[in-house]
Amino acid sequence: MNTLGHFITLSVFLWMSSSVQLKAQAQAVFEPRDKEIVENLLAKFSAESKTPTGDLIIKIGRELLGTTYVAHTLEKEPEQLLVNLRELDCTTFAENCLAIAIAIKSEKPGFNKYLKILQNIRYRNGVINGYPSRVHYFSDWMYENSKNGFLREVSKEIAGTRYQKTVNYMSNHPDSYKQLKNVAFLPVIIRQEKELSAREMYYIPEEKIAELEDKLQDGDIAGITTSIAGVDILHAVILIRVDGRIHLLHAPQSGGKVLISDETLEDYLKNSKPGNGIMVARPL
Repeated sequence: MNTLGHFITLSVFLWMSSSVQLKAQAQAVFEPRDKEIVENLLAKFSAESKTPTGDLIIKIGRELLGTTYVAHTLEKEPEQLLVNLRELDCTTFAENCLAIAIAIKSEKPGFNKYLKILQNIRYRNGVINGYPSRVHYFSDWMYENSKNGFLREVSKEIAGTRYQKTVNYMSNHPDSYKQLKNVAFLPVIIRQEKELSAREMYYIPEEKIAELEDKLQDGDIAGITTSIAGVDILHAVILIRVDGRIHLLHAPQSGGKVLISDETLEDYLKNSKPGNGIMVARPL
């Protein structure tokens, strides 16, 4: 734990949100700078509790522009609620923007409230119970956060196109995940993959993006669907309108930092060989 600096570890007792039931306790690990970033954002937008969540997500995301892209920041053992806003990947960027926005709109915004919301966003049923309790596949992340009242999946109502996918990448490549060396974890992941693969999912194919772009909103959270076998989502992004067209507010590995794409979503998909569309969830 000392390799990343002097971490602060605390137990946070959680209380009830007005919109969803949040689980009772989280173990959080973070550096002082992480807490400072969150508290500064909560203070900056403290007067905007009535602002639509999607609009808040855009404002928060803009404040994080330039943050360094770093992959695998959550891959520490044992499994704990890790907070790192100094280094972000595509998923941690999206989930932190969502968590901070929800905290701002809550009755008692503060760092502890942010922590409990983040736990409920990141972990299945809001419970931290080892590596498999974290929601690993992004389409599953959308499903879980729609179920807990943070998001609403809108791909079906926008396009009505089924996304049929057998999801099994993690179980087919266990050597790529050090936690799956634990023999108890792999069967749980396999069960989760089967449940996800059997789920009725919808997406907006890339060839329909231009036609349906006006139905997308600032702050929508999208997953880039893919033709890669076993993978549901290639990349997580926040949608943002620039000069009337949808662009990406995201943390791409290729860009090395949080940025707003120069190209439109339509062009991004055309230029992405494995990307073939988007799944979309709307913040509530």
